[in-house]
Amino acid sequence: MAKTASIAKPQGRSRIGNGKDLLPGVNGRSSIMRRYREIYGQLVSDMGGDPSEAKSIIAKRSTTLAIWCEEAEASMANGGDIDISEFTTATNALRRLLADIGLERRARDITPSLADIIAGHAA
Repeated sequence: MAKTASIAKPQGRSRIGNGKDLLPGVNGRSSIMRRYREIYGQLVSDMGGDPSEAKSIIAKRSTTLAIWCEEAEASMANGGDIDISEFTTATNALRRLLADIGLERRARDITPSLADIIAGHAA
C-alpha cells in the first residue's frame, strides 16, 4: 500500500515552510539578503503570486544565480577579473531555470470568492 504525503500543521513546519525565512540562518538585514528578497519577490509576482513548492524552489535557485551574476558583473565593472567560463555557465543555468518557471508575467487572480461576495453583500 502506498503512503500519501501529508502536509504538516503550521506549528510543525520549519521557519522556511511557514514563510518566516527565505534561507536558514541568514541575517535578513544584509544588503545581499535584501537584494535576494527583491529578486525572489519579483519572480513570485511574475508567476502570479502563489507558486507551487517546486516553482518556489526554482525561483530561489534562480535568485541565487542572479545575485552571483550581479556580483561578478560588479567586480568586472570595478576592474576585477571575471571567469567568463563560470559566468557563462551560471548565465545559461539561470536562463534554463527561468524558462522552467516561465519568462512571461502572469496576472494574479483577483476574482473574489463566493464567500467574499456574500460577506460584501451582508455588510
